[in-house]
Amino acid sequence: MIEQLTHFDDKGQAIMVDVTDKTETKRTAIAKGTIRLGRPAMTAILEGTAAKGDVLGVARVAGIMGVKRTSDLIPMCHPLMLGKCSVDFDIREEDCEIDAICTASLKGLTGVEMEALTGVSVALLTIYDMCKAIDKRMEITNIHLCKKTGGKSGTFVGDAAYEEEQPTND
Repeated sequence: MIEQLTHFDDKGQAIMVDVTDKTETKRTAIAKGTIRLGRPAMTAILEGTAAKGDVLGVARVAGIMGVKRTSDLIPMCHPLMLGKCSVDFDIREEDCEIDAICTASLKGLTGVEMEALTGVSVALLTIYDMCKAIDKRMEITNIHLCKKTGGKSGTFVGDAAYEEEQPTND
């Protein structure tokens, strides 16, 4: 069975999906992505010597702001009243890689996958922006949905590391 695209009406015109008859449930999405950097950029981040300041602190705030502004960037996304949003980083110094992990949740009528993906993207782009004077060869890669819960479709796990239930700060 082929799934119908939900953002088009019967005439093929773009629409925002009608969620008014959906059931309100707790919905959570976790997304992750990676930035690869050169050793000098990694050192500047770890030692706090990047000219533009605290790279990961600014990237965390930028990612959260990106989550909050997703509906301004993605045309068919609903504006959401978020309950929680966090952006964390996993630094793999030896590989010169940093993972950004964004978790977004709410109790509502539609999911927060796009918000989590946007948060990761904005956080990684901010790292790039703040370090581009040091390394223009940085590479942003592997942005993906790790897990989502709630809603009619239930739980989706796209990253084996998230099969076990992650602790939450509810």
